[in-house]
Amino acid sequence: MSAPLPPPVTPAAGDDVPTLLVKIFGKDRPGITAGLFDTLAAYAVDVVDIEQVVTRGRITLCALVTAPAGGPAAEGALRATVHSWAESMHLQTEIISGRGDNRPRGTGRSHVTVLGHPLTAESTAAIAARITGTGGNIDRIFRLAKYPVTAVEFAVSGAGTEELRTALAIEAARLGVDVAVVAAGLQRRAQRLVVMDVDSTLIQDEVIELFAAHAGCEAEVAEVTARAMRGELDFEQSLHARVALLEGLPESVVDKVRAEVRLTPGARTLIRTLKRLGFQVGVVSGGFTQVTDDLRERLGLDFASANTLEIVDGRLTGRVTGEIVDRAGKARLLRRFAAEAGVPLAQTVAIGDGANDLDMLNAAGLGVAFNAKPVVREAAHTAVNVPFLDTVLYLLGVTREEVEAANTHE
Repeated sequence: MSAPLPPPVTPAAGDDVPTLLVKIFGKDRPGITAGLFDTLAAYAVDVVDIEQVVTRGRITLCALVTAPAGGPAAEGALRATVHSWAESMHLQTEIISGRGDNRPRGTGRSHVTVLGHPLTAESTAAIAARITGTGGNIDRIFRLAKYPVTAVEFAVSGAGTEELRTALAIEAARLGVDVAVVAAGLQRRAQRLVVMDVDSTLIQDEVIELFAAHAGCEAEVAEVTARAMRGELDFEQSLHARVALLEGLPESVVDKVRAEVRLTPGARTLIRTLKRLGFQVGVVSGGFTQVTDDLRERLGLDFASANTLEIVDGRLTGRVTGEIVDRAGKARLLRRFAAEAGVPLAQTVAIGDGANDLDMLNAAGLGVAFNAKPVVREAAHTAVNVPFLDTVLYLLGVTREEVEAANTHE
């Protein structure tokens, strides 16, 4: 015979139960939290909620507890005892009577991450005001990182994620700060897939320009690129035109170009941390597999796809082979990688800088424009405009302390 089920658990404080908010302020030292609750324990109160923060060695500790049994006399004794204990610890205290728990948070919950270099009081005020203007309430704020940028996260309720994202994107552009808005919920902590562009994103270089330097045709390649940017050529046309200028280069140039590639600051930290958090990481590139395959091996990437330079008899033919990775192709590959990884598209993150990344950025659950062209910044979900790729981790709610802990053995 099975054991009877336990009775349902009731909240420590219903709406009508008298409660006390006990607030402690002062210089932090070991034993304050234990000392406060030891003092309260003498009155057999139940703990309803606790919040504690320490900033530059100063503690703010808030405890919401049920009022003691015994009515006003018992509450008066509790107040006197807590004040006496706080005075002995050189702390200030405030005790506020009320009823019930905190008011319920509004529907529509989001995480708003703000990156500043530096983060000014003016920009913080403007972001907070814009949140309020959308009907949102700031429930909590905490710092994610103090370097290489200052990153803070606002937990917001009462406003839709998309509405917040639109409103704050306008404010961020005006202020010159980076703001990311993502929906709160378990999916934020779930295993994810991060896919990024290569040229001017994962690496600092444009690979075709590195090849062109060895062929002595940098100016010609730059001109074709400029024509593509002006809309005179689409990506595939410009790719074929630029690659044609590399005809005759010896295959040995591939190794030289690989050696010349410079990773973006923070790239190794980003990938290593993501992998240790259980994420899968991939790259898609309008460049060449001769470079991306090497990056995949060096960095431990899960996925990599790019165009392939044709090599015959030890020399580049000036042609590419296989399926062209263009703007539409990058989005298609994001979906393919997500399917292979078993990750819903809504839990993917895409990072890129150019117009040919836009379809991929918009298809992902979170699209991040990294030091991108204005048209890309305006169309992406969020933008990062500092030269450190690992700052993307803060947009995922990862703190600097967690990044360092994940990399302590390196």
